[in-house]
Amino acid sequence: MWTFDSPSRGTLSLEEVVDDLLAQVQAAPRDRFRLMVGTDSQPRPGRHTVTFVTAVILHHVGKGARYYIHRVQHDHIYSLRQRMFTEAACSLQAGSLLSEQLHSRGADWQLEVHLDVGERGATKSLVREITAWIAQNGYEPRIKPDSFGAAKVADRYTKA
Repeated sequence: MWTFDSPSRGTLSLEEVVDDLLAQVQAAPRDRFRLMVGTDSQPRPGRHTVTFVTAVILHHVGKGARYYIHRVQHDHIYSLRQRMFTEAACSLQAGSLLSEQLHSRGADWQLEVHLDVGERGATKSLVREITAWIAQNGYEPRIKPDSFGAAKVADRYTKA
């Protein structure tokens, strides 16, 4: 069961998130929107767990954004590669569930998947493989520095 926390809307089910997304777009039909999903993680070595936070963000271009956070704990994952692929898998799962819900209501939106990997740093060797996986699933992959959904929004909630 996917539940999300929103600073402006409280705790919502996936269906309620979709209702809120559709309502925002219907309220401004001539405006441009971007729908993004991104996941970040934070190892907790003392607890032998990793916190994964998936953010769903609806960016009302030029007018702000609303986001929804899903947080889950996993047993500790020692490999950076495994953690990055788990982040991508969480985003793919959330994106798939969102796309399915939106499609069933007549909305076909392009979804961006924001990844916490980039051309610099420890994750650079994973960029090509992970972005190809995301693209093969029909989503538009974004990496650092353009992946603020994962690198900024989700990251903020992994520390809590």
